Amino acid sequence: MANIPPHLLPPQYLNANQHRLNPPTQYENLLGDAIEGAFRTGIETLPELVAWLNDQFVPSPGGQAWTEEMFTAEMRRLGA
Repeated sequence: MANIPPHLLPPQYLNANQHRLNPPTQYENLLGDAIEGAFRTGIETLPELVAWLNDQFVPSPGGQAWTEEMFTAEMRRLGA
């Protein structure tokens, strides 16, 4: 490709799901929707988010109450 000046190139973007091999699972969609709902209420901290997930009865891995450690580990696992 020729040297095209950067201002003439289309803007770059990232499709956040472009690396997925499969569509999101029902659990992933539920958790994602719950997290987005928490942010819409103004929640900004991890302790608030974890409390909100528990208050809304969002299922966690294994069915226990969400903890900060569990949430962080689950986000790490889902992002791998």
